[in-house]
Amino acid sequence: MCRKLIYLISVLVPALCLMSSAYAAEIVVVNEAHDYDGNGTQDDHQLVEWLEAEGHSVVVQHDNWTTLDPDKIEVLNAADLVIVSRTCNSTLYDEGDEPTQWNSVTTPLVLMQALITRSNRWKWINSSSANSLGGSPALEVIEPDHPIFAGVTLGAGNLVQVVDPAIGSGHTSSVNANNVGNGTLIAKEEGTDLPWIAEWETGVEFYDGAGEFPAGKRIMFFGGTQETDGPPPTPWGAWNFTDEGEIMFRNAIRYMLGSSWQSEKAYGPTPDDGAICADTWVNLSWRAGEFAVSHDVYIGENFDDVNAGAESTFQGNQTETFLVLGFPGFPYPDGLVPGTTYHWRIDEVNDSEPNSPWKGDVWSFSVPPKTASFPNPADGAESVDVDVQLSWTAGFGAKLHTVYFGESFDEVDNASGGSSQGTLNYTPGALETAKTYYWRVDEFDVIETHKGDVWSFITQGAVGSPSPAKGAVDVKQTQILSWSPGIYGASHEVYFGIDKDAVKNADTTSPEYKGSGTLGSERYDAGNLEWNTTYYWRIDEANNANADSPWTGPLWSFTTANFLIVDDFESYNDLDPSDPESNRIFNAWLDGLENPSNGSIVGYENPPFAEQRIIHSGSQSMPLFYDNSVGYSEATMTSTDTRDWTVNGVNTLTIWFRGEAANVSETLYVALNDSAVVTNDNPEAAQRTSWTQWNIDLQAFADQGVNLANVDTISLGLGNKNNPLAGGSGTMYFDDIRLYPPAP
Repeated sequence: MCRKLIYLISVLVPALCLMSSAYAAEIVVVNEAHDYDGNGTQDDHQLVEWLEAEGHSVVVQHDNWTTLDPDKIEVLNAADLVIVSRTCNSTLYDEGDEPTQWNSVTTPLVLMQALITRSNRWKWINSSSANSLGGSPALEVIEPDHPIFAGVTLGAGNLVQVVDPAIGSGHTSSVNANNVGNGTLIAKEEGTDLPWIAEWETGVEFYDGAGEFPAGKRIMFFGGTQETDGPPPTPWGAWNFTDEGEIMFRNAIRYMLGSSWQSEKAYGPTPDDGAICADTWVNLSWRAGEFAVSHDVYIGENFDDVNAGAESTFQGNQTETFLVLGFPGFPYPDGLVPGTTYHWRIDEVNDSEPNSPWKGDVWSFSVPPKTASFPNPADGAESVDVDVQLSWTAGFGAKLHTVYFGESFDEVDNASGGSSQGTLNYTPGALETAKTYYWRVDEFDVIETHKGDVWSFITQGAVGSPSPAKGAVDVKQTQILSWSPGIYGASHEVYFGIDKDAVKNADTTSPEYKGSGTLGSERYDAGNLEWNTTYYWRIDEANNANADSPWTGPLWSFTTANFLIVDDFESYNDLDPSDPESNRIFNAWLDGLENPSNGSIVGYENPPFAEQRIIHSGSQSMPLFYDNSVGYSEATMTSTDTRDWTVNGVNTLTIWFRGEAANVSETLYVALNDSAVVTNDNPEAAQRTSWTQWNIDLQAFADQGVNLANVDTISLGLGNKNNPLAGGSGTMYFDDIRLYPPAP
């Protein structure tokens, strides 16, 4: 009845159950940086995103684990769980005594990479042979009562399809063996003895003669795609679990975490958070928190009301973990309303517990409108293929669909009398490059026709890649706009302003016209912008040698921040220093690499140099490795366009940071102009495993003689800057360094 909605191009509607960090586990994912299929994303990104969606704190450092040392082992041992991704190249984890080092990790470990289990790697399985192209077979469950199979529907012969053969190469590697030695076989490939899921208890030799013993619980659970060269190439270790496989993998993680993982709140909503339910009724269900005896249910059409527990949204207390909506005798007895989003929340209740009730997350589902929705390509999409096939989500109850397609808004908006069709896709035929097209879908539900909105997209070859990105928020007030030229443009015209319609309709006689430029000069200095203001801009291109010239560009927008940005770490890249656009993070934040008295290192050894998984906002943060055996560690940035820290009366410096549980506690500090130092009042700040906001009154720096109208440098450090003492080491992450004015 319900399905999770996915925009196939550029947009993902999340179906997440976000859990409180109070019971989230810290999981280290051991993986390598791979984009084997060349689509611009890390091949196993969905593994990390799924774990985060489950509410866990995930530590990811691509390529960091190919060699181990005592500090790294300490990090692994401090985590709640270690997961070794399928992206790991098995040949990089078996040098010298590395197998013994990995097996000595005391933290429970889940191994997804079959090739590492072999007798010439970590010696879990007494076989050196692997089966990389064995497809994605069904599994025969040997231990159906194992907690891994809770909530899993097993077929005849205890069979279950765990991995999806339609994803990536369709192959998931396994190991050629007919037993798991002294481990317990949990599931094997259908029709063979090849193991797929198995576990080993702490201290028990993996197999007789292995000479390797796990220092903590171990489970092998194969998953993630086998990479192939193609053509086209397929990803290395992409998430490929079926729905049943996902349940099993979730159960395996909880099994390995044991009592260290407890959900006090309700979790696991059905339908998924953000789901589309194409009916006027729905059956809500959830998984109960660990201590729940009963459940307070809140449902409404307004997020704030449900979040606040407004009386109008309270549906009652019940012991069951399900509730039907949309039938007589139940909430919404007249049925759910098309085009409506419903929000719901479950609070867990146990009167014998002093912390009860435990307020739940607010989830939602939507009933689609009667009009067509969720166009693919998305409305306003750019760089669309010229042979695109259009598709959409049908209107509620729609039986027939009429598509109108053209080159102008008015033409499509006023069109009528088109031919109806039963399918939810439309192929307009070969399109021109660098051109804007408009389309509309009317839905007929047997009773009446529902006119659709007019959508648009621009084909590939047009001006694009705007910076700031389309729709960006919290943008710096000093901006150099940039873009990539279209394939036909020889010159361009810039339009910029705060009036959307004025910029959209402007020509060279309008005040929004800011000048022209030639190919190769795709930049515009917008100057000092107002705070908390939305700006619109457009780039038109021309080429006198082309009869189709000029080409009107798309309308872009961004909104400036209501604060000053010292550094959000978004501008750093991995370009070679010889490239004039190179902006590597460690060239802006100078560390101790060439200073033996400073134990800091900024960024990773290999690209991407900035952290792109553990982030507070945006897409990057700064990793800082500290080793205070030399006394102290700090990184320093010289201010460029944000030197005046008195603008608009700003009075608070805010820094977001997080550390790792395995870090050695060192005093966290910030210094201005290499002199004035303010320390964090939490002596264990370096061990915070969740993003923490640090607010500092700027007067604390002024009192030490800093001219806040001329701040030259800012340093982030650990230790005692003014009296260095030998100390410990660890890893910190910093993001979103900002200056705020007083609250209104």
